[in-house]
Amino acid sequence: MIVETFGGVRVGVCPAEGPKLDGERAAADIVGDLFGAGARVVAIPVERLGEGFLTLRTRIAGEVVQKFVNYGFRVAFVGDISEAVAASDALRDFVRESNRGQHVWFVADMAELAAKLA
Repeated sequence: MIVETFGGVRVGVCPAEGPKLDGERAAADIVGDLFGAGARVVAIPVERLGEGFLTLRTRIAGEVVQKFVNYGFRVAFVGDISEAVAASDALRDFVRESNRGQHVWFVADMAELAAKLA
């Protein structure tokens, strides 16, 4: 994980390669890295999302998001998920509602995340 600053906010940026984010345990590993890095926001490339993450009935996304929020972190999933969103009304609604809030975002790229944090 590297740390970048956007709008005065330290962001832990996960590399695209690495363990898949496939549940609470994987999220807890990232939370530990965030504490060590002094970051309050984490940017996770969609390439790191585990199988079933974007299928809401698996509850993986909910478990992962809850872990970050419980520890006071904001999380941004960075990349193109348009195909998954187009295929699922529930996911479309989840993404739309998440992006309205302040804790969980789905963004196309790091520039969009930087704009949210500005």
